[in-house]
Amino acid sequence: MADLWVSRLRLADFRSYDRVELAPDGRLVVLTGANGAGKTNLLEALSMLAPGRGLRGARLSDLDRRAAGDDDPAPWAVAARIEAPLGRIELGTGRAPEPGRERRVVRIDGKPAGSQQALAEALAVVWLTPEMNRLFTDSPASRRRFLDRLVVGFDPAHATRVSAFDRARTERARLLRAGRIDSAWLGALEQSMAEKSIAIAAARLDVVSSLNAALVESDDAFPRPYLRVTGWPEELLETMPALAAEETLSAALGAGRARDAEQGGAVGAHRSDLVVSYAATGMLADQCSTGEQKALLIAILLAYARCLGRHRGAMPVLLLDEIGAHLDAARLAALFDALSKLGCQAWLTGTDRADFMALDGCARFYSLTDSTLTEETRV
Repeated sequence: MADLWVSRLRLADFRSYDRVELAPDGRLVVLTGANGAGKTNLLEALSMLAPGRGLRGARLSDLDRRAAGDDDPAPWAVAARIEAPLGRIELGTGRAPEPGRERRVVRIDGKPAGSQQALAEALAVVWLTPEMNRLFTDSPASRRRFLDRLVVGFDPAHATRVSAFDRARTERARLLRAGRIDSAWLGALEQSMAEKSIAIAAARLDVVSSLNAALVESDDAFPRPYLRVTGWPEELLETMPALAAEETLSAALGAGRARDAEQGGAVGAHRSDLVVSYAATGMLADQCSTGEQKALLIAILLAYARCLGRHRGAMPVLLLDEIGAHLDAARLAALFDALSKLGCQAWLTGTDRADFMALDGCARFYSLTDSTLTEETRV
């Protein structure tokens, strides 16, 4: 049984769901059904219990359930009851009912929360989807988002710092394009960018270091990855104190205004990258086979769950969509064994119930047809 789990989940007007409620326990949750049955939509709803735009990165209004001919759909809502070591927590989030606006509301125990950070403070959620199978060959931005989601589990304020950095960078770029060289204003923005960049880089480096240590200790039947973060803020932190790194980065931004006005660039945390290699051979992950890349990703998530469990005293909730894709029978069995030992609530989806027979007795099973849930009665 997990030490933290979703014990009730309610959706309203979310994607293909009108109204649905399910009440799992601390065991694994398995959702099976044909493609298009609504499995991923349900995991996406769970992913909205974390800060950000969820596992698909969708706009808030795109999550609304849309019936034929409905030009003004009701705003979606997701509510969950969380059983945590320190007591029960009620989480709620959804799109604010304000036409033309993309604003998200969050409630904790029935009270409005000031920001999405409150979600991360209550619950850590991380996911693996089929689209992420291309993570190591995708853009650096995709890998940064993946890493930053992991960091948020350790440091819920990390997402706020990333957003603040992006706002400052966007505003600086706007001023430079407009030719408004207000030195005081630009200097303040550049100082903010430098401070946030170094804080972001430090948090990323700390988490990667913890993950590498956990991976060395791991006895999972998966290839061991080695992670490192590349980027100028990270390089600065390796050679000087954080305050000196901030001053160096701020000075570089000030000296680069003319270049950035012409080329539209800037230095900072938005240029860093997560580099993953196969520890046994040193081969970069993007050169490994698709199956090996999937196995490396799973190894990272398992190590993350162990690290976070020690750090927070509670495991994250794992969302594993179509997890059997690109895994052979032996690795799928190894994953099930690792999840059963880990003690976290994981939600797994697949098209074939037979793929999950090894989990009979240690998971709750639901089948889906046209976004209608049916729970198996056997346990």
